[in-house]
Amino acid sequence: MEPENITRTITDFLNLVKIPIEYSQLSTHTFLPGILIHQGRLIIDLDKLKYSGDLLHEAGHIAVTPSEKREHLSGDVHKCGHGPAEEMAAIAWSWAACTKIGLAAEVLFHPDGYQGGSKNYIESFSSRGGFGYPLLAYWQMCQPDSYPTMEKWLRD
Repeated sequence: MEPENITRTITDFLNLVKIPIEYSQLSTHTFLPGILIHQGRLIIDLDKLKYSGDLLHEAGHIAVTPSEKREHLSGDVHKCGHGPAEEMAAIAWSWAACTKIGLAAEVLFHPDGYQGGSKNYIESFSSRGGFGYPLLAYWQMCQPDSYPTMEKWLRD
């Protein structure tokens, strides 16, 4: 699938599950090229976007944030209260989304991401292992025995 088609597939899915997205030119440095979380919305600069799969990961941060705190989620999510638990949950959410929309694992876990651990993540999640999904289950977004199938895409 062509990169622009992958991006469209992902953004169509994000619209479907009510992750707010907006297209804009970004003039500031962002953690991931071409992507910024601002007030609970995913801001996308298509000219600077390097890896479409990164959209799923950043959307995962929005999705696992409690609804009453989403509008306060901006910039570096780790400075907004997202620690290791939310990071793992966002990764698990992004894997569930990736499988739901039928993208190759390498779209999400590309070689330049995840501090060189992409191959390990692919092996782990592909073998129905992985991590983070117990939190998704605790937040009643999925059942542990049916993950990566999600019951809800947004945390209440």
